[in-house]
Amino acid sequence: MSGELGAHIGELVDSNLGLVQDFPEPGVLFRDITPLIANGPAFKELIEMLAERYKGSVDAIAGLESRGFILGAPLAAELGVGMLTIRKAGKLPGHVIGVDYDLEYGSARMEIRPESVTPGLRVLVIDDVLATGGTAAASVDLLRQCGAHVSTVAVLLELEAFDGREKLAEHDVVTESALVV
Repeated sequence: MSGELGAHIGELVDSNLGLVQDFPEPGVLFRDITPLIANGPAFKELIEMLAERYKGSVDAIAGLESRGFILGAPLAAELGVGMLTIRKAGKLPGHVIGVDYDLEYGSARMEIRPESVTPGLRVLVIDDVLATGGTAAASVDLLRQCGAHVSTVAVLLELEAFDGREKLAEHDVVTESALVV
């Protein structure tokens, strides 16, 4: 059933992607999830299928800024579990902890409010795209620092050429789309 479910999720994602040529720079074919989230019935079906896949195996969803929030919040609601927000530096109020990570040119930082995480939580990390893996790896590190157990990192699309899975080798990484580019 998992194989059938995964194939159906992949078909749904792939059939609702937009393609934008030359974005964010010339020569790049950008795969846009905006049409998927704008299509109410398709988005609802996606969330229901993801909930079926992860029901009973996670205690919380960690959405990564910003499209991970769009996917994570309705999934958490459907599962009846909490939603953890992992944000870029300076976006959360109060006490935060952070992890810096390297980008192609420079660095960035992801942060979380540690009191939002109960130690021992089984957490599903979700985002729209896995490229270099820096954002996801930093987020996994943050959750570990808070005492959580990351069960899976789920993304709608994976850009294999960037080798993001290498930074997440210790974790189950699920790409929901059949398109791995």
